[in-house]
Amino acid sequence: MTTARTTLVIGATGTTGRRTAAQLTAAGHRVRAASRRATPVAGAEQVPFDWYAPATHPAALDGVDRVYLVPPVGDSDPAATMLPFLHEARAAGVHRAVLLSSSAIPEGGPAVGQVHQALPDLFEQWAVLRPSWFMQNFTGTHAHAHSIRDEGIIWTATGTGRVGFVDAEDIAAVAVRALTDEQAPNTDLVLTGPEALGHDDIATIIAEVTGRPVVHRRLSYEQLRDRLSLQVPVEFAAMLAGMDRAIAEGAEDRVTGTVHRLTGRPPRTFRSLLEKEMRYSG
Repeated sequence: MTTARTTLVIGATGTTGRRTAAQLTAAGHRVRAASRRATPVAGAEQVPFDWYAPATHPAALDGVDRVYLVPPVGDSDPAATMLPFLHEARAAGVHRAVLLSSSAIPEGGPAVGQVHQALPDLFEQWAVLRPSWFMQNFTGTHAHAHSIRDEGIIWTATGTGRVGFVDAEDIAAVAVRALTDEQAPNTDLVLTGPEALGHDDIATIIAEVTGRPVVHRRLSYEQLRDRLSLQVPVEFAAMLAGMDRAIAEGAEDRVTGTVHRLTGRPPRTFRSLLEKEMRYSG
């Protein structure tokens, strides 16, 4: 007789966590949905969780053998917060961990790159998801989505640089495979959509699908850093602006076949995502 596996999904109300929890439960897996806000996830057990409140951690980990890790948002040093929890998770019996990172952050790099580096030493089975920028940044609650709706403008320092934007549903589908396949990938996985697009391309597609005029306004690194620092700490603003500068220099101009290889289906295009959302909203 085997013991039923339970997956802890941290950040279960977030962009990828919500989708990962939903896809796991739809496939019949036991899920414990952890978040600061008590937002129900259909079919999942709810548990309060706060990275900065260690008293919430033991109950979240009780009986769990695998965990999906979404780092604390806006933390310039997430390793200081996450590594003590990961040691606690291993001691509690967690043997598989899947970490959400970023295509822009390599193993051992800044921020969550330090957690990435530590993961193989902590868990016998693991994966690090390194998705490119989310397509949902242009349709959800991200600053780009707000400026598109309010001004018809996308503000970036990316210049003509291109990005392999990826659908969060595809990220979640890879997360599910990494969490539930008999053997974890035990590597990092760079996830992209099927095409690399510049922000001029994104603006054109949004305008064509929605019928609303949308343009891309190009800022310098310094202009974007100062604009972002009105909303987030200046160190975090500088890091985000630096990511845009890296895009301008070609760092994200790539596509990978990882989504198709792990899920068995091609990743969604940005145009098809917008058309789907328009059908549901209209």
